[in-house]
Amino acid sequence: MSDFVNHSLRGRFNAAFFRVMAPYLEGTLRRRKQRLFADLPEQVVEIGPGVGANLRYLPADGTLIALEPNRYMHPRLRAAAERRGIRLDLQERMAEHTGLDDRSVDTVISSLVLCSVRDPAAVLAEVRRILRPGGSFRFLEHVVARPGTVTRAAQRLLRRPWAWTFEGCSCERDLEAAVRAAGFSSVEVERYRIATPFIPFNTHIAGVARVAGSAR
Repeated sequence: MSDFVNHSLRGRFNAAFFRVMAPYLEGTLRRRKQRLFADLPEQVVEIGPGVGANLRYLPADGTLIALEPNRYMHPRLRAAAERRGIRLDLQERMAEHTGLDDRSVDTVISSLVLCSVRDPAAVLAEVRRILRPGGSFRFLEHVVARPGTVTRAAQRLLRRPWAWTFEGCSCERDLEAAVRAAGFSSVEVERYRIATPFIPFNTHIAGVARVAGSAR
């Protein structure tokens, strides 16, 4: 189930854009992804996997439950999963309503996605609901810059065209605060900047939020 609007122009543009930009984004973010996604379990839920940028971090013969409402991403995601030998359970759903059972998964990941969901608090509540005791949510996101900075001014100036182009993406969300307020038992966050010509995009966080209890 999805009430995501698959805009024919934006959907195709984003699928092509992220395929073309994949080497650049991977080169920029690889070091943190290697730490963040180290030792992933055999089954992982990913919010908004796009064209499959994070498949390389899943174990061989692993399974990805992929919640991707943009159907224009699906052909490239399927092809990438097949190339890497990953079993793909692809669901055209929004992250607010995963359709998964309570306490049914050990790990949920997201990468440059919470900026574009309609309701980050609802998504984070859903992540907590489906995680087993001891489970983890591993995230890497771009976030709002500090007030008074050039980046913050650029985020404010470009917010409307940026959001239209990138399917609702906001550069002005304090996602660290959202994760910390979501009721996880512990949250670890690293703040950092990346060097990029896309100035609104250069403030980032990476971290792990955990649910209390013992993992299986």
